[in-house]
Amino acid sequence: MNLPMPRLLSAMALAGSMLCIPWAQAQGPVAESNQLRLSASASTEVTNDLLVITFATQREAADPAAVQAQLTQALQPALAEARRLAQPGQVEVSTGNFSVMPRYGPKGEALRWQGTAELRVEGRDFDAIARLVGRISTMTVANVGYSLSREARDKAQADTAAQAIARFRSQAEIYAKAFGFSGFTLRAVEVQNSDAPMPMPRFRTMAADMAVAAAPPLPVEAGKATVSSTVLGSVQMK
Repeated sequence: MNLPMPRLLSAMALAGSMLCIPWAQAQGPVAESNQLRLSASASTEVTNDLLVITFATQREAADPAAVQAQLTQALQPALAEARRLAQPGQVEVSTGNFSVMPRYGPKGEALRWQGTAELRVEGRDFDAIARLVGRISTMTVANVGYSLSREARDKAQADTAAQAIARFRSQAEIYAKAFGFSGFTLRAVEVQNSDAPMPMPRFRTMAADMAVAAAPPLPVEAGKATVSSTVLGSVQMK
């Protein structure tokens, strides 16, 4: 067959591409054949075992040193009272934010200075921490929250992860048999854990120039946190 050179090259290229098509179609799906992508989840509710109370106070004056001195005078007795309650593993005490900042006027001049001091008490002894509120008179409750201890969180996550993994394997076995296979092998899996903390109510601190009277014990109720685990992955049916 005598063909002009351009037409001959075109015909050769077409024949080459046709030869490649069956190989690509045969090989392409093989790497992905007989695979399933699955996900399974499990969750549980766990009672919060940590109570966190943040005490705070605010002061204002024309001089920053005066504000700092007033904050220190309010923080020291509150810290001393909280330290009497501190017990390793039961009640932890720490100081929080301590800041003094200027309050500017309309022309950018510093008119007065404002400051804030915080004290944080956290622990498992809810009753003792709640009673502490009635013994601190130089600061007021700014924040109350609940959370899970590391031990409680780790245990709950281990339980939910085991449940999610069992559900993942059960789904894989059911689907594999439904498709006519005898079993499966794992290809790639990922376990994700999370816990949703209980919302923390906030309380406004009293004005700096108001005397803070001793308050009664704070009524507390821990509530529950939701801990969940999810397994994502793929299996090879066989």
